[in-house]
Amino acid sequence: MKTIYDIQQFLKKFGTFIYIGDRVADLELMEAEIKELYQAQLMETKDYQMAILLLRHEIQLLKEKG
Repeated sequence: MKTIYDIQQFLKKFGTFIYIGDRVADLELMEAEIKELYQAQLMETKDYQMAILLLRHEIQLLKEKG
């Protein structure tokens, strides 16, 4: 996974479509879903780590932006 779009496509494979309208809330919800999938052993450690890194980085950028 290299982009937020990749994460969205991965979640879609499990029937998860996330759109609240608030970008930060969307990203935080994606993070929670990714954690659940990882705990259920439905994704590899490498993919999990990259997804969490991407999501947290994007959340940080948006919060700094205001």
